Amino acid sequence: MSEALLGPTSQSFISQRLRLNYVDWGNPGAPPLLLLHGGRDHCRNWDWVAADLRRDYHIVAPDLRGHGDSAWSTSGDYSMNAFVYDLAQLIHQQRLAPLRIVAHSLGGSIALRYAGVFPETLVKLVAIEGLGPSPAQLAERAQRGAVERMRSWVAETRKLAARIPRRYTTLEDAFHRMQTENKHLTEDQARYLTVHGAMQNEDGTYSWKFDNYVRAFTPADFSHDELREIWGNVSCPVLLVNGAESWASNPAKDGRAAYFKNARVAEFEGAGHWVHHDKLDEFLEVTREFLAD
Repeated sequence: MSEALLGPTSQSFISQRLRLNYVDWGNPGAPPLLLLHGGRDHCRNWDWVAADLRRDYHIVAPDLRGHGDSAWSTSGDYSMNAFVYDLAQLIHQQRLAPLRIVAHSLGGSIALRYAGVFPETLVKLVAIEGLGPSPAQLAERAQRGAVERMRSWVAETRKLAARIPRRYTTLEDAFHRMQTENKHLTEDQARYLTVHGAMQNEDGTYSWKFDNYVRAFTPADFSHDELREIWGNVSCPVLLVNGAESWASNPAKDGRAAYFKNARVAEFEGAGHWVHHDKLDEFLEVTREFLAD
C-alpha cells in the first residue's frame, strides 16, 4: 500500500503518571516536527497539515492531557506548568530535540514557554495565535487581587465539577455543533474533526473527548513581565501567525512581537482563529518556506 494512503500510528508516553497519547506519521529519518493542538481540540485536527509536511519531516502530534485520547488528570490539574512539563517529557523521552514545532492557540502558548525555558532544543517555531490574552486583557486581569482571583477560580472549578458533559443523540448532532462553533470550516472539515473529537457513551449518545476541567484558568501564573522574560529567551526564529478575522490581538500591532529576538508576524486575510483550517493552502505555503533550513 502506498505510504501516502497510510495514516499515523497511535503511541503513548507517561508524564506525571498520566498515559498521554500521540500519533506518529512515520518518516523517522527526517527532521522531527511536533504539532501541538489548542484547547478543547485534539491531535487529529492537524491531519491536513501533517499529510502535506510528512514528506519532509518526521511528524509527531500529541493529545494534550485531558484532550483527545490522552488521560484526564485525576486532580483536575491543567495548569500551564503541567502542560509544559508534558511537552518537555515527550521531547525528552522520544529524543526529538533539536526539533521544529508548529502549534495552535493553547498549544502555541505551551510551545512558546517551552522554547523560552529550553531554547537549545528548538530549531524553528510557528505559533498560531499562541500568545494568549492581549496586553490590555492582561492589564485588566492584573488589577484583580490574589484573593479575588483565587475565589473566582474556586467558584469556577466548583461549577465545572457539577457540570454534566453535553450529550448528543447522534454524531450528526455533534457535527452540527462543530459547524456552529467555527463557521469557517467546510462541511468535510467539520465532519472529520467531529469523528475524531467525539466519543460514544455507554447509552449510545456522544460527547466531546476533552475533560471539562480544562475550561478553568489557573489563578496563579507568570506575570506579563515574566512572560516577556521567557519569550525574550527564545533563541530560534519564530513565526507568529494571526487570522485577520480572529478575536486574537495581532502581535505586530500590540507590540508583543518585539519581545522576541527573532520573530515575524504573518496575518492571513479571511481566516479566523483556526488559520491552519481556514486558509490551509496559504498556511502550508508560508509554513513550509519558514521551516526550511
